[in-house]
Amino acid sequence: MTIRPPTRDDLPALLAIYNDAVRNLAAIWTEHEDTREERAAWLEERHAQGFPVLVAVDDSGAVMGYATYGTYRSKPGYRLTVEHSIYMAPWARGRGFGTPLMEALIARAKQDGLHVMIAVIEAENAGSIRFHERFGFVLGGMLPEVGFKHGRWLDQVHMYLRLGNAAPPRG
Repeated sequence: MTIRPPTRDDLPALLAIYNDAVRNLAAIWTEHEDTREERAAWLEERHAQGFPVLVAVDDSGAVMGYATYGTYRSKPGYRLTVEHSIYMAPWARGRGFGTPLMEALIARAKQDGLHVMIAVIEAENAGSIRFHERFGFVLGGMLPEVGFKHGRWLDQVHMYLRLGNAAPPRG
């Protein structure tokens, strides 16, 4: 497996992974599937904002999943805190391929001098909660019925990982 930044050739796989999650999971709280153009714009926006997008690719070149982080909240006081996402292709879920991808994303966040990484997870997604716990994420809180998808109310769990003992920013 290789972890690297995506290329434009990866767009169809990124789109398929994202849209599968929209259709079949409670992880992305929208029912709107992206077009190729929307996913390309998303990727360009991530790069323009200086945020990483990493893909995990198997030996045949197939994209198994992707991970990214971005703005947690827009106020300057949150600038060293990011919210991340990690999504795997249906055939790659639960097989351990997400571990090196998450390790690479955390390493990048530390390299970027960030202080906290936030995970926002649908509360019934026990697999994702366990996955994050393995990396040291801890429960920050739960918000009941803050979302609605697939005909039901969704609860949201917030988990966080302190990335290091960064000194408070100056200014």
